[in-house]
Formats: sequence, C-alpha cells, structure tokens
Amino acid sequence: MGLVQQAARRDHGALVTALVFVPPAILLFTIFVILPLGQAAWFSLFKWNGLGWPHDFIGLRNYLRLWQSGSFRTAFGNNLLIILFSIVVQLPLGLGMALLLARRAWGAVAFRLIFFLPYVLADVAAGLIFRFVFDGNYGPVSSLIQAMGGSPLFMLASPSLAFTAIIIVVVWKYFGFHMMLYIAGLQGIDRQLYEAAEIDGANALQRFRSITLPQLAPMLKLSVFFSVIGALQLFDMVIPLTGGGPFEKTNTMVTFMYSFGITRMRVGYGSAVGVVLFLVCVIFALFYRRILMRDE
Repeated sequence: MGLVQQAARRDHGALVTALVFVPPAILLFTIFVILPLGQAAWFSLFKWNGLGWPHDFIGLRNYLRLWQSGSFRTAFGNNLLIILFSIVVQLPLGLGMALLLARRAWGAVAFRLIFFLPYVLADVAAGLIFRFVFDGNYGPVSSLIQAMGGSPLFMLASPSLAFTAIIIVVVWKYFGFHMMLYIAGLQGIDRQLYEAAEIDGANALQRFRSITLPQLAPMLKLSVFFSVIGALQLFDMVIPLTGGGPFEKTNTMVTFMYSFGITRMRVGYGSAVGVVLFLVCVIFALFYRRILMRDE
C-alpha cells in the first residue's frame, strides 16, 4: 500500500509540474513561432508592400512567380552547392583534423582552440574580414598575386569567382565546429576495441573502417544535419561579403528573401520565399530524422 501511495504522489507531482511549466512554453511557442509562420503564410497570398494592411489578394501567384524566377532558382541552387561542399569538403576536413587532435598529445589543445576560434567569430565579422581579404585593390590575396607578377584579382566582383569566395569562408568558419563534435565522439570510443583489433592484426585503415566510423556514426549524422540546416539558413555571412551579387549570382534563399521582401518592399513575395524555406527545412528535418536518425 505504501508503494502505491508513493507512486500516486510521484504521478501527482509530475502532473503539477506539467501544469505549471507546459502552458507557458506552449504560449511562448505559439506567440514567437506559430503566429509568425501563420502570418507569413497569410501575407504570401497578397501583393503587398508592407504598408497598411494587405488587401490585394492574388492567391498562389507569388509562389508561381517564384517557380518562374531564374534568380530564385539560382539562389536555391547556391544553397544546394553549399550543402554539397559542406558534406564533401568541410566534414572530411573536420574529421581529419579530429583524428589528428583527438589524442592527448602536446599542443593538441592549443590547435583545437585555433581551429575552433573561427566558429566563435560572428558571421558578419567573418564576412567583413574576408571582404577585405579578397579585395582586389588592397586585399592580401590580390597583393600576393601581384607580387608574383599577376594581375589584380577582383574575386568578389567576378560572377564566376564570387561564389567560390563564399564556399571558402563557409568551410573556414565551420569546419572547427564539426571537428570538435568528432573529437567528442572519438574520445567516447572504448580504447579496448582498438587494442583488441591490434592484437588481431588489423592495420590503421581497417581499424578506422571497422571501429572508428561505426562508433562515430551518430556524430557524423548529427554533423550532416547541422551542415544542411545551416546551409539552408545562410545569411549573415553573405550580406557583408557579396551582398548577393554580382548580378544576384551569390544569393541564397534567405538573402533572396531579404533582397525582395525587405529591400524592394515586396513583402508578400518575400513571405512566399520564407514559407518555401520553412517547408524545405521541415521536410528535410522530418525525413532525415525518420530515415537516418530513427535509432539515435
């Protein structure tokens, strides 16, 4: 009987805790997430410049214009390219550095700090720094090329090279974050597994393929998830670096939304971009969680 009463008191305490903390959380989530999303979806059905209250209802025409817009397709393609380079270049680079620095060797902590510092730097600051680095008149990259007898390199003004600059900055800034994730995962692997593999005669490549990668799989999946979501939301770095130019060649979906929804006062059109971006993120997150992370 005493056990039953204790269980009843625990259930009562859990119910009271839920009644105290859940309603405020739901209220805040509704105010700051659900209502803005609903408002954006509503505004996307109007041709509206943000002044007064929208009244020119056009239905799904903003979405049709998005589908027909070459600039939006370029922005969406840029997001996909950033995702591709993040997975193909940034994550393997982070994993390689993690394998080198995971051991408790002399100087490893200092190098971890050095490689992680770019992630701590604000995106806007990183964009401004590399705007100077890639400047064709005064930047160190162009100055080095001129010192070697070449012509000044106006990388950010070139439609074919400006996006390369964004890729370089993204990889430089974020690979340290993924490196730290991998280091945490590597340090959690039981060393006895490696010792047993060495006794059985497994070489370094076999140990990496049979022990490290399977044990590190949860961190790898989480790292890919962060890379994709971060690439889809990339904004703060692009604006100070290229502003989406030249000729809108370096826009991402978020900078495209900012350019058309805020700068050009086409709030209805920009809201449609926001809804599309939200749906892309949610669909990816749901499918990724269901397919690749269902056992995590």
